[in-house]
Amino acid sequence: MAGLHGWQVGIPEAREIQRGLAEKVSRSGEVESPRFIAGVDISVKREAGQATGAVVVLEYPELKVVEVKLSHGRLGLPYIPGLLSFRESPLILAACRSLRSVPDLVLVDGQGIAHPRRMGLASHLGLFLDTPTIGCAKSRLCGQHEVPAEEAGSRAEVVDRGETIGVALRTKHGVRPVYISIGHKISLESAVGWVLKCCRGYRLPEPTRLAHLAAGGNLAPSKETIDAEPDYQERLL
Repeated sequence: MAGLHGWQVGIPEAREIQRGLAEKVSRSGEVESPRFIAGVDISVKREAGQATGAVVVLEYPELKVVEVKLSHGRLGLPYIPGLLSFRESPLILAACRSLRSVPDLVLVDGQGIAHPRRMGLASHLGLFLDTPTIGCAKSRLCGQHEVPAEEAGSRAEVVDRGETIGVALRTKHGVRPVYISIGHKISLESAVGWVLKCCRGYRLPEPTRLAHLAAGGNLAPSKETIDAEPDYQERLL
């Protein structure tokens, strides 16, 4: 797991870090015959300032759960649009550190390059993990798009400042689209394909759907949970 930077930085520096890291993101690549696909998410207890990061590893193609890891800790930053990765990455990375299996692909409940500085949570995690990642967000952060057709698999490009940054994808007939973007080491077309392959009748693909359940305490972890290490609790000043 790469150590690209520390987390105890100011907000202006965080934005500069994002701009620098965006240049390191790979927007191409294919994932062939993966054995393990992971999903990550986080659940926040707003009244307590505490959160749980979750990673769920599934065996493909059955999408059978093989490992669930959780990490608990304090959040060092309030929600600031565009800086979600500095708020959520530390706990997610702490959970990933405890994995015994090695995911070939990670689906992230958040944006990849569909971000004002092209450095959302999925891209940030992809660089730290040095693993192909896909942003699979439930809402749009930036850019505009046409309304995709109602049928499952229909899509519309999300465009920001003349650049295609993602796809609004209908994963189930008649439900709201999800927003797919490159995280790292994968092409947009491949990212869309893998999200559809991981859908099992729900709006969300199984990896992030199950990670959401795990973070909320509705999917049992594998053996022990862990507390975030001190470095992962540093406050963003």
